[in-house]
Amino acid sequence: MKKLLAGAAIALAALTTQAAADGHANYPDRPVMMVVSYGAGGATDFQARIVTMTAGNEDALGMPIAILNKPGAGGRVGWNWFATQAEADGYTLSAYNVPHFIAQSIKGGVEYSTDSFEPIANWGADPAVFVVSTDSEMNSMADVVAFAKANPGKLTFSGAGLFVGHHIAALQIEKAAGVKMAYIPTKGGGSAAMKAVIAGDVMGGVNNLSDAFRAAAAGNVKILGVADLERSSFLPDVPTMMEQGLDVDNSSVNFRGVMVPKGTPQGVIDKLAETVPAMFANKRVAGKMKAGGSPMHIMNRAEVQAMWAARQETLEALLAGL
Repeated sequence: MKKLLAGAAIALAALTTQAAADGHANYPDRPVMMVVSYGAGGATDFQARIVTMTAGNEDALGMPIAILNKPGAGGRVGWNWFATQAEADGYTLSAYNVPHFIAQSIKGGVEYSTDSFEPIANWGADPAVFVVSTDSEMNSMADVVAFAKANPGKLTFSGAGLFVGHHIAALQIEKAAGVKMAYIPTKGGGSAAMKAVIAGDVMGGVNNLSDAFRAAAAGNVKILGVADLERSSFLPDVPTMMEQGLDVDNSSVNFRGVMVPKGTPQGVIDKLAETVPAMFANKRVAGKMKAGGSPMHIMNRAEVQAMWAARQETLEALLAGL
């Protein structure tokens, strides 16, 4: 009898394992949702809709990906929900923004860290830039610094939230120039921050290159400097902060990609990790990203894991110094 029961248990375990394997093999068998922790119209939302547009193709996931915006508190609202309430079944994905969620977890007050999520793939790397309205008298970072020195705390400038890439770039600019400015985080992400500059609610702003590229093309803003180690091919005539004498590196560059909650079945992670980078590399996707001024930087799961770890180390040192 014991042998019979043992044999039945082994057979049941084998069937369960096979069923799980078959379930992963058939994944996904219904549409997938991806959370974007910023408002509609901003760079993350704009890009997420482009890079997922081929998901329903037979050579991709075979099922569409729908975008769900959960904005608030510089991304905290969406990522807190994703870390604590999202089902870890592969049918709820999230866009990540680095350094944003890593910096926020270092500063505290959130329910997530890099240990809360599993990265899948990275689609872009978007530097921060300093912008002013087209009618501003400031035409370079030297003009910005000169005004800030003459008027301590009175140069108002917007960004997408606290301890996001915009804020980190702002802190670096202030430290490098030895000035104090008035950083004003906006609700609604980069699009709201850009609207504040265009409307004249603030004197300037730190924003994503991709948002700024589109706003500058429409004649709404001037871009004065790029927070990166070298000039962008999208803005070849705009010098970096370093070229303008400010010690501002690439720590604020906004990496964007896809992640799932910790606990997602490995079979699902493997399927996504295999499929998603190829979706990002699709020619239609690349063409639309380029047309929108959105720099692409595709990385696979292993490369993203290494990037997350490196940024964690860099940001812990950087934020301690700021």
